[in-house]
Amino acid sequence: MIVFNKTKNAAVASRVLKADTFATRLFGLIPRASLGPEEGLWLDPCAMIHTCFMRFPIDAVFLDKGLKAVKVCAALRPWRFSPWVYEAKSVLELAPGRAAAFLAEGDILEFR
Repeated sequence: MIVFNKTKNAAVASRVLKADTFATRLFGLIPRASLGPEEGLWLDPCAMIHTCFMRFPIDAVFLDKGLKAVKVCAALRPWRFSPWVYEAKSVLELAPGRAAAFLAEGDILEFR
């Protein structure tokens, strides 16, 4: 799917997968060797992530129920834990630097 930033009227990523089952959320990006600039993973539901067993950093965008970015963790390296974001209902994982280039906290996203 495509992630579009409605606030900035810009596409964020064009090849985003949705992880909405226990297994897809559990393994997430762990099996991947890298993440391309247009790729991402949307974990729904989710309010906290880890990068244990991952081989590359990611940007993590925490979204509330209205898909507003409530917290952005930039370049979260392997073997790290994000904070628990209480207002978050889902998390969008992107290639490092992608979030800073296309969105900020407070922006409203749309998944197409």
